[in-house]
Amino acid sequence: QVQLVESGGGLVQAGGSLRLSCEASGRTFSTAAMGWFRQAPGQEREFVSAITGSRGSTFYADSVKGRFTISRDNAKNSEYLQMNSLKPEATAIYHCVARTRTGSFSSSTPGSWDIWGPGTPVTVSS
Repeated sequence: QVQLVESGGGLVQAGGSLRLSCEASGRTFSTAAMGWFRQAPGQEREFVSAITGSRGSTFYADSVKGRFTISRDNAKNSEYLQMNSLKPEATAIYHCVARTRTGSFSSSTPGSWDIWGPGTPVTVSS
């Protein structure tokens, strides 16, 4: 069974940092694109960042560019999201995502991703 499990969420003050981790199991994800979405209470899912499998190219939402860094360790079948200079509006459930289908796609579209983790909560206090 293919699974994604996030960890590393928690409570942090504004300006602080958190590092989220996502461990994949059930298959090898070294060639699969992976990414992060977040969903705040009462809001729709929002794209945060993505990283391709083959070249490791990275993509970021404008709201996190320069503060968040996505990375992956294919040997550990894992990806990470380093979040710095956190703002209260970053408070949300953060979901790890993976795409097993091939072909071009829009990383910011939730429907592009076919595997979702249950999420880890991040709360940024002001």
